[in-house]
Amino acid sequence: MSLKQARKIANYQFGVNGEKFLPSSSKVKERRTGNIRYVEYEGEKLGYLRTNDGLFTLSIAGAKRLKNLLDYPKNRVVIQKEVEEFIEEGKSAFAKHVIEVDNQIRSRDEVLVVNNDDKLLGNGKAILSAPEIKSFEKGMAVDIRNGIKGGK
Repeated sequence: MSLKQARKIANYQFGVNGEKFLPSSSKVKERRTGNIRYVEYEGEKLGYLRTNDGLFTLSIAGAKRLKNLLDYPKNRVVIQKEVEEFIEEGKSAFAKHVIEVDNQIRSRDEVLVVNNDDKLLGNGKAILSAPEIKSFEKGMAVDIRNGIKGGK
């Protein structure tokens, strides 16, 4: 697989211009099978390709880059101020703490978790879809992969 294919995956998964998310100086590290293992840019790993579905899991560097390319509230889950510190440390985000959510988010999507000022707190996998997050009072909304302070 190549950088061109990685860009197509990013375009499909996140709805961003693949060339902006993965500039020409990005490097693709492949597995022995030829599939993408991860993509890096300027020495930082941006994302790892999941073998089960062929989509990216983002590193915190990839989440920062993606946030800068997407307009608010695209691909974001907005969290209450009271739990910001926990999210930054890599703790899970629960539905009762969500203030706002992008209506296009589906269960298992890679999402950005931000505060009310659109400051990145972390990123992770949505456990619930947007309508479920809005209606549930209990349960995990986002399984945080990376907190901005290095958690998990």
